[in-house]
Amino acid sequence: MNYRGRFAPSPTGLLHAGSLVAAVGSWLCARHAGGQWLLRVEDIDPPREVAGSAAAILAALPAFGLIADGPVIYQSSRMAAYDAAFEQLRQTGLLFPCWCSRTDLATANGLHRDGHCVAPADLDRPPAWRIRVPDESIHFTDALQGPQSQSLRDAVGDFVIRRVEGFYSYQLACVVDDAWQGISDVVRGNDLLDSTARQIWLQRCLSLPTPRYLHLPLVLDSQGRKLSKSERSREIDPADPLPSLRRALSFLGMEPDAGARDAAGLLNAALAHFNPQHLPQCSDHHVA
Repeated sequence: MNYRGRFAPSPTGLLHAGSLVAAVGSWLCARHAGGQWLLRVEDIDPPREVAGSAAAILAALPAFGLIADGPVIYQSSRMAAYDAAFEQLRQTGLLFPCWCSRTDLATANGLHRDGHCVAPADLDRPPAWRIRVPDESIHFTDALQGPQSQSLRDAVGDFVIRRVEGFYSYQLACVVDDAWQGISDVVRGNDLLDSTARQIWLQRCLSLPTPRYLHLPLVLDSQGRKLSKSERSREIDPADPLPSLRRALSFLGMEPDAGARDAAGLLNAALAHFNPQHLPQCSDHHVA
């Protein structure tokens, strides 16, 4: 399988140190394998989007030497593909409409494990749509975090595929687009490790290939909290990219070239010594 990686930011704020680490890590892995590095904007959750942030993120990446090997894909333009995947799942009987409220699910720790809605149908309002999950564990090996196993029924239950508002879930859109873009390797932050079993299950249900996964450690703040665009974590300055890029490379366990004069030179010097097997497994509370 030819290596095709990707960086897929959501437009919920400007690029910050944590998302730069994910971008640089995925770029290094793709280039180390002699493969392609693609970009995808995951703009399928309008209520969480920050106006102008998608354009700002895409404008910032080249300043850090991160150039994609193809046109940018916007998930907002891919609704027909998600509709088709949704209909495929519905036709196989895996989906069911759900009107359950948080109160309805409170007795089950907020999880839905019944395979059908336990609340009365309310035809005056649209339902969410959930997928029935098996009472079995999904096993996979993460290239950095090692062997993983998750019981979907115990950990997440029957999870939402399409929300009440009509927005498709991250899980469905991610799976459909990874397959459509021919992504062979997903390199992303460790906060998404928990999503991987759900995505593998959806890939099986939709007869889609399963890529290899590598989950990078998270950049944390001084209180040990994950940086987040939606929480206005400290942004990085594309006009002065070298300090932030050096910090990202150091976080990934590398010694940045002190003599590099531009971002491209710094990245290429790092690539010459890069080995994904030497990436750190955990963050150890590194501070951005």
